[in-house]
Amino acid sequence: MTGADYFVPFRTKLRSMRTEPFGADPAGARMQRILNSPNFADGVFQNPLGARTRPSGSGLEFAKIYFQKEQRIRRAPAGTVPVHATTLADLAAPPATGLRLTWMGHSSVLAEIDGRRVLFDPVWGERCSPFPFAGPKRLHPVPVPLATLGPVDVVVISHDHYDHLDLPTIRALAGTDTVFAVPLGVGAHLERWGVAPDRLRELDWNETAKVNGISLTATPARHFCGRGLRNNQHTLWASWAVSGPEHRIYHSGDTGYFPGFRDIGAEHGPFDATMIQIGAYSEYWPDIHMTPAEGMRAHLDLQGGRPHGVMLPIHWGTFNLAPHAWAEPAEWTKDAAEEAEQAAAFPRPGEPFEPGGTLPVDPWWRAVSAPMTAPQWRTAAPDAVPGSAPVVRRDLDVAGER
Repeated sequence: MTGADYFVPFRTKLRSMRTEPFGADPAGARMQRILNSPNFADGVFQNPLGARTRPSGSGLEFAKIYFQKEQRIRRAPAGTVPVHATTLADLAAPPATGLRLTWMGHSSVLAEIDGRRVLFDPVWGERCSPFPFAGPKRLHPVPVPLATLGPVDVVVISHDHYDHLDLPTIRALAGTDTVFAVPLGVGAHLERWGVAPDRLRELDWNETAKVNGISLTATPARHFCGRGLRNNQHTLWASWAVSGPEHRIYHSGDTGYFPGFRDIGAEHGPFDATMIQIGAYSEYWPDIHMTPAEGMRAHLDLQGGRPHGVMLPIHWGTFNLAPHAWAEPAEWTKDAAEEAEQAAAFPRPGEPFEPGGTLPVDPWWRAVSAPMTAPQWRTAAPDAVPGSAPVVRRDLDVAGER
């Protein structure tokens, strides 16, 4: 090390050591847009409602729960997840109703809407991590190789966390003609990974881009951002309202519950289908992820306070990211939907369905789930949002029968 090297700021040294999966920091005109954003203050992007973005409580206590052998077993499927091997034949014919959704696992969804194809939060990588040897690993394979998925009109990214923005996937898509709709600041990552600037539609909250007759609006969410150890909040997070000539859909990305869902619904809804985050919740981070009860409340808010359209639960089943049992999000959501008399779809990963047609409702996860005893939502349901649908309280072993 030379004497000049010694005086290089430590932050600059860290940045120079930042490998490609970490992405890039916003700079130049992009950073100026961020500084001018009404959602940026005191050096960071702000949530629409105050939110603690770091885990609360004792880190030691959480580690004991998270790494305990018995707890680890319940957080993974006990058998092989029955993935639907999506084929070109499944997607070749256009949807009869004009709208078809294919959940690829976690938050990745292919939406075919009014003749256009929108791919939300595509993650085809084996791990949601900057490292190929560490980090949460897939609990089931991807239902279809990315190369055989067919052309996509627009890829929509909700935020830059590794389980939503995946370098190998983006690098593969960068070689296609697709357009990328991303929250403000996220374009810096994509440009570093080979996406041409003219294919980026980089939006602040409540801004809209139009791609091939489809309108895509970045709407508020209650979450946070970052791909490194330091979280500067210099990339925005968003939910997305997408509309075509005949249909409207909504993707929540990652978010805690907040009253703004009602405003989003009033402005952009009601929706034919919503894709709502209902997994990876915990009492350690209650502000930034929703429980299934909160997810149902969010769906109803988006629909003007009444059951309407179809809710597709996302952000569960593919990666082990929280202390709850692997099947708990699906079971809890199913109960909440029944109590609210709200239509909900429960496809196997890769199983296409049309919200306007017959919905997949078979609780397929029960056949491959470890037993769950005394589910918390059926005993006390402490996380239910005021005004949310009542919660059924009864014992259940999801590996057997009710």
